[in-house]
Amino acid sequence: MSPHPEQWQARAGRFVEPPHLDHYAERYADYFAFTRRDGILEMRMHTGGDAVRYSLGLHNAWGQAWREIGADPENEVLIITGTGDHWIHPGDPAGLADMMRPPRPEHFTHGVIYHDAAKLVENFVFGIDIPTIAAVNGPSPGHTEFALLSDITLAAETATFLDPHLLAGTAPGDGLQLTLQELLGTKRAAYHLYTGEPIDARTAEEVGLVNEVLTADRLLPRAWEIATSIRSRPRAARRLTHAIVSRPWKRRLVQDFGYGLAHEMFGISADRVFG
Repeated sequence: MSPHPEQWQARAGRFVEPPHLDHYAERYADYFAFTRRDGILEMRMHTGGDAVRYSLGLHNAWGQAWREIGADPENEVLIITGTGDHWIHPGDPAGLADMMRPPRPEHFTHGVIYHDAAKLVENFVFGIDIPTIAAVNGPSPGHTEFALLSDITLAAETATFLDPHLLAGTAPGDGLQLTLQELLGTKRAAYHLYTGEPIDARTAEEVGLVNEVLTADRLLPRAWEIATSIRSRPRAARRLTHAIVSRPWKRRLVQDFGYGLAHEMFGISADRVFG
């Protein structure tokens, strides 16, 4: 005869309370707006209700948000999208460059840049055990890696994909290059890593970066349509399907992610130390 739930909990010890949507929605309100219906969580990036603008705060928030989303047992399918006409707004390039110039806080490269860049990718791939759908709502100056790492990637007709690191004077190593190498192949990825040439949505569909290209008004409804279909399947089956689908990314990260990220960070430091 199995023990009563209260007896079992007393025997096992008190469980740690999992994250709750109302708590992390408030915590990340400056960067993400959350909507959840029937276990489908939509995470919409924004800055002041408009297209999200890149910042070191956003860079830090991504990895932490993945951790809490993944640990919330009420989440069954995740949809990630942006606000307005951009996945990430290009913002002010001079302002972004200024963030990288001294004076910088102590442990800037390792703590602020390296750690956040690592957890942005690692927590998404290893920390989220539910099906993921990205709805890329427009062009972006970068950071489409977690859109490409998602199980299913939908794109608006205006969406573009590019890796701008070398054009900005930095080696491409924080994860976006890895997704391009895996999905485009070695030769085509090398071209885009060296040139920073954007890949438009239709080309992205042809070469296997995205699954569907849709008009802006159809993008999010289609994401919800797919998410609802996935949600209707048995819980264990859909979660184990995600485990199968994401396994190649886990293998690729274990093999190559640390190598690329270490080289990018060394390049940032070496340029400033050795000139």
